[in-house]
Amino acid sequence: MPSLDRRRFLRDAAATTALVSAGGLAAGVATPAHAAPTPTAAAAPTARRKGAVSFRWWGTAGWRVDIGDRTVLVDPFLSRIDTGLFTGAFKTETPLTVRTDMIDPRVDRAMTVLVTHTHWDHFMDVPYIAKRTGARVFGTLTAYHLGLAYEVPSTQLSAVKGGEVLDFGDHSVEVVGSLHSRNPSYSVAFPGVRVTPPPQPATIADLPEGDTLGYLLRVDGGPSVYFTGASDVAERNLTGLAPDVAMVAMQNATTTGDYLPRLLAGLDYPKVVVPVHYDNFETALQNPPPVAPTDRTRLNEMIAAVRRISPRSRVLVPEYETAYHF
Repeated sequence: MPSLDRRRFLRDAAATTALVSAGGLAAGVATPAHAAPTPTAAAAPTARRKGAVSFRWWGTAGWRVDIGDRTVLVDPFLSRIDTGLFTGAFKTETPLTVRTDMIDPRVDRAMTVLVTHTHWDHFMDVPYIAKRTGARVFGTLTAYHLGLAYEVPSTQLSAVKGGEVLDFGDHSVEVVGSLHSRNPSYSVAFPGVRVTPPPQPATIADLPEGDTLGYLLRVDGGPSVYFTGASDVAERNLTGLAPDVAMVAMQNATTTGDYLPRLLAGLDYPKVVVPVHYDNFETALQNPPPVAPTDRTRLNEMIAAVRRISPRSRVLVPEYETAYHF
């Protein structure tokens, strides 16, 4: 069992158990596209709004977070296009086809979009969402230049690299430098960065990893939640974060050593661990989340590992579009 240090003791004393409740949210209850509000600039970080905070998983590493009357999106990927990744016929030339019919009923508003990295299953829907809602997009310099390639106004794009603490009044976001997972060949899919705006991407191979970030969301009077988008970690960058909740990407290869032990120790053993990026994200967004047989085994192994490494943590396996309150 991990040692119980003073910081962990004080945090647990404030809330001896992790209070998690869930209420279902059907996709159909979101405001339809034609009723979406006119995009406006993000509210200035002055008045602190109070209200319920909900977290809804959109598959892969995607989340919708509603904080009062503000909405934060993390890696929103709703198009879920078929690349053959889960059938053994992966096509790197798969066209980037944004499914507005999947996005519009679910994205009625957004104030900010946080991008962990720019692979297609994290970024391809972001430019459309940004232009639809007027949201500000935070991501790497690659995300910035890709946004320009899609003609997202530069006034909506903010390049970050890790270490920034962004104050939005009722919540803050700390940007954390991170790493992308590696495949069984010790390589990263579609490596590379964009240091100038490229031609508008046409296929999934046109969206490189572009470096990887994590984000710590701290809600005033609410939880602190850490979001990952890939299964590797620069644990020295996690010192002092100590979130209540960690959204943890499932590892799909063993080439990254001690991933979970380093991540959970670096995060000071969060009270709640939520596995993400475990689903077949090229199928319909409906419950129960579809999981490939090999990924089901990995998910079960991940849950067992978290319970062994951090026995005080609660493991919450999320379902799509269900409102969780931490």
